[in-house]
Amino acid sequence: MNIWEEKFEAKLRKMSFEEGLKPDPAHDILHFRRVVATAKRLAKIENAKLEVVIPAAWLHDFVVVPKNDPRRSQASRLSGKAALIYLTECGYPNDHFHEISHAIEAHSFSAGIEAKTLEAKIVQDADRLDGLGAIGIARCFATAGLMGRAFYGENDPFCETREPDDQAFTIDHFYKKLFRTAETLQTRAGREEGLRRVAVMKQYLKDLSVEI
Repeated sequence: MNIWEEKFEAKLRKMSFEEGLKPDPAHDILHFRRVVATAKRLAKIENAKLEVVIPAAWLHDFVVVPKNDPRRSQASRLSGKAALIYLTECGYPNDHFHEISHAIEAHSFSAGIEAKTLEAKIVQDADRLDGLGAIGIARCFATAGLMGRAFYGENDPFCETREPDDQAFTIDHFYKKLFRTAETLQTRAGREEGLRRVAVMKQYLKDLSVEI
């Protein structure tokens, strides 16, 4: 698979350059590499098919739709279709195309598509794990910076007496989505890693409460 992975990474880098995408540290090539690395670890533990997991993990965000774009919930479906066209063009074996496409489509939180295969669950878990833990905190604030959101609500930073509003406050996103995301992890290995990462985030919030 090493040769294929080199092709996938080169394609993603070329797409980013050609399309002149606005720099987004939360969804740069390092994000793809982390998701792939995590997906590989989960796949080996769960005994999943790497020939499905690896291309799906590399191409899970093959079509980039900004967070505030009304088409955001369609991004994974668009990525699944575009990925199969690309895989066909580059000569990837088509035996698992349906499984790859499904894994890509089902990874998205906003799409609400049920992951029906082990490989889809692994790609979904790998992507969601990248939103948790120390890297998840970094990605959350990077996105907030691009969106121009405040770090926290001055009167109730940790949503103790109000509903979280992550359109206004960055910390609210922990409560609105990220902790909920951790509860959706589907593989045993993914859940174990998710618990560790959530503990990191909760400790961060405790530390933050002391400083503000």
